[in-house]
Parts: sequence; structure tokens; C-alpha cells
Amino acid sequence: MSIASSSAERTGSRRTPLAAVFGSAGSTLTAWERDFFRDADPLGFILFERNLGDADAIRRLVATLRETVGDADAPVLIDQEGGRVARLGPPAWPAFPSAARLAQGTVAATRATARAIGAMLAGLGIDVNCAPVADVRVPGLTHEVIGERAFSSDPALVAAHARAYAEGLREAGVLPVLKHLPGHGRVAADSHETLPETDADEPSLQAFSALADLPVGMTAHVLYRDWDPCLPATLSSSTIAGIVRGRIGFGGLLLTDDLSMRALNGPLGERARGALDAGCDIALHCNGDPTEMAAVAGAAGPMTAAAAMRWQRARTWLEAS
Repeated sequence: MSIASSSAERTGSRRTPLAAVFGSAGSTLTAWERDFFRDADPLGFILFERNLGDADAIRRLVATLRETVGDADAPVLIDQEGGRVARLGPPAWPAFPSAARLAQGTVAATRATARAIGAMLAGLGIDVNCAPVADVRVPGLTHEVIGERAFSSDPALVAAHARAYAEGLREAGVLPVLKHLPGHGRVAADSHETLPETDADEPSLQAFSALADLPVGMTAHVLYRDWDPCLPATLSSSTIAGIVRGRIGFGGLLLTDDLSMRALNGPLGERARGALDAGCDIALHCNGDPTEMAAVAGAAGPMTAAAAMRWQRARTWLEAS
């Protein structure tokens, strides 16, 4: 499927978008990015600090991104967890507590905090937040890349606060993204830099199973030796089918974590195709590199009917709040 043919499948306000979400390089779009996004027609976009000016500039960028694909409802994502993972931060934006700090309080307070984060995002036109993190922290083992981003080492407490966080976002009109399926808590390495390996992450399975009804999730670039000795979850059909969809029972739209992370090997097109063939619904590419984005777009193809149905269910879940 060529990039052009994906775009050609649009029909009025309805479209069959590319099974991808892309980042862009700066706070305004280049001519190349405008043309590329128009022709590739990705499902949506993701924002990082490099994209974020003042509030008016963010709103303009969000509107421009949606205009490139001709879809006012194209999702725009961001990582605004609270704590150290917050693309919007002081002095222009309020600082929100980390998941670990939230878990020291009540689930009502967690829900209220997420509602405030969601209201801030919704005011900018951003409608998807890549949070909550439902990884279960393992004292003395969990790498600091997760660290305070995890609510707790108690799966029940993680599930309770993660659900409250998701519901708070929902009340503000923002979709949550549950991460990192099937669990990033047992690993002592940073998947941004290398491929972590671990045994089965049973505590995280407990937490994620309690959250399996949430509408959107993100994979972990982690190799779970018990489930697939060769491939990380993002690229493993056995881990996605057997664990994420099977044991956990997650039925929502499944995004990859960022395909440009060093945990994955090989050309970007191969990574994207491998992830989608393994059972992911959407290939996420974040760094805005034109060559890499073109490779992902050339390999991804349009969203499947099953992925489109999951996306529609996610929008319905949000609207039912």
C-alpha cells in the first residue's frame, strides 16, 4: 500500500488513515511536513517539548496538524504524566505530582489531579494523554526510567490509582493511554537505550488485568524470556496475542512505544511492519526525522478494520463520560 493510496481512501469526513502516529520537528510545520502528513494521512500526531510554544502557538500547531489530514478529530497525543515526565512544565505550566506521590494520597485526589491535567490539555486542543503508567515497581530492581512514574509496588494500589487517573482524564475529555503493556516494572535497563530482558512480570499482569477495559494502551519494548525468548513485546505476536490480548484481556487500541528507541533493531520500516504484523494497531514514531517517518509510512499501510473498530470504541468510551 503506497502512501498516496492511503490518503486516497478518505471519503468526506471519514477516512481510513495510515496505522501510524507521527511527531514533527518544531513548533511550526515545514513545507515538507505539511506535504508528507497530507499524503501519508496518519491517524494522528504526538507532541514533545520541541513543539511547544505558548498556549496560542500550541493551539495553532494542533489545528495545523489536523488540517494536514483533513480531520478535525485526528488525535493529538502528549506525555503529560506528572512528575518528571511532563512535556508542559513550569514556569508556563503548573507542576503536577508523580504517580508515586499521588499513590501516597487518596484515589479521589489522583482523579482530581488527572482531571486538572486533562483540562489543561483539552484547553490546548490536545485530546490524548499517554498516561497512566500501570507498571508495578520492584524495589531494588526497577530502572529509574520508570521509578517514580510507577504508582507503587502493590498491584492493587497501582490498579486503583491508574483507574482513578484514567477516569480523571476522561472527565476532562481526554483519552488515557495505559502503559507499558505487559509490564516494564521488573527490568533494570532503559529501553530508550537498550533492549531490557526479564522473566514474566506477574505483578504488572495483575495490575493490567484489572485495567483491561481501558480504551487505549501502549506496548513495552521489553523482551520477556518466559513468553518469547527472541523478540520484545512490541514485535512479538506470541506476547501480544498470548499475554496482552490473552492473559491480560486488553481489548483496546494498542500503540507501540516509540519505534525509534534503541531497544529495537533494524530499519524503521521493518520495525513498523513487524510491530503491526505482531498485533499492534498503531505504529508510533516520535522524533520527527523525515527519513525515518517516510520509512514508517511506506511500511505501515492503512489501519485494519479491527484497529478502526477499537479506535471507534475508544472515542465512544470517552464520549460516554
